[in-house]
Amino acid sequence: MLIFLLRRLVQACFVMIIISIISFAIQDKLGDPVQQMVGMTVSPEERNQLRNELGLNDGFFSQYWRFAKGAIQGDLGTSYYYKEPTLDVILNKLPATLELAFCAILIIVLVATPCEVLAAIKPKHILSRLLMIVSSIGLSVPIFIVAILMVYIFSIELNMAPSFGRGQTTEVFGLWESGLFTKDGLKHLLLPSLSLAIALMPIFVRLIRAEMMEVLQSEYIRFAWSKGLSAPRIYFKHALKNTMLPVITVGGIQAGTLVAYTILTETIFQWPGMGFLFMDAVNRVDTPLVSAYLIVVGGIFVITNTLVDLIYGLVNPTVRLASHGL
Repeated sequence: MLIFLLRRLVQACFVMIIISIISFAIQDKLGDPVQQMVGMTVSPEERNQLRNELGLNDGFFSQYWRFAKGAIQGDLGTSYYYKEPTLDVILNKLPATLELAFCAILIIVLVATPCEVLAAIKPKHILSRLLMIVSSIGLSVPIFIVAILMVYIFSIELNMAPSFGRGQTTEVFGLWESGLFTKDGLKHLLLPSLSLAIALMPIFVRLIRAEMMEVLQSEYIRFAWSKGLSAPRIYFKHALKNTMLPVITVGGIQAGTLVAYTILTETIFQWPGMGFLFMDAVNRVDTPLVSAYLIVVGGIFVITNTLVDLIYGLVNPTVRLASHGL
């Protein structure tokens, strides 16, 4: 375990260095931040002076070295628009995004698991066939189309849920604000979390169905039937558990992807999270905030993949973590 953790730590550091270089390099491609910060009446001399003060006229390696030294100390720069450390701005928006992702994952687990078990147990049943058709459609429809349809049907036509904003929030232990504990917050959370869940659910339904159908044909499942074990115990304890390794792999990747998907979802629903903040930063050419966002999201991916490998050992003790290459 120690060897595995040390190896992953070294790999994580290397990956984060690459991410930081790429995220910093794209700053010049976003536009001129000075043009967004000052008015049209400001003279070119004043603009050039501001660029010198911000260090924008320095060479790339000088700027990156200055950025890297600050990043090691936890300083990812200062937002041009908010006039605050970029990490503080992102961390203020992070709870809203994590709340949205958590609810989407909860919906996937509670809805997808029974559906995928049913589809594996009775693959020729009409409900199973209908489920596979719906999942195929779900894989083909982009998430922004799903979100727009949700707004049109449930917000405009049926007037069942709000279409934008986070609603009423409450403080949790004085650390962050959450809408999970208020009725208005849950109503605002319904459509965006459901849109995210619908976009990712077909992948898990099809994956677990295929894996579980294979497991149900194995010898130890037949032995379990011969011992007279109950059907729920065979399906959910023995069969479902042994389909979890590929699901954990895909789930870990999709959990990181979920953060990226929130960019579109949060923009459509005006959800005040990291994704909406990122789009706002791109529009304002707030390059330090864009770079910090990419680094934070990259860090989430790295942490998620490491946790996935650790969970591997809990689900299947025969997997030797230290032998994993990545």
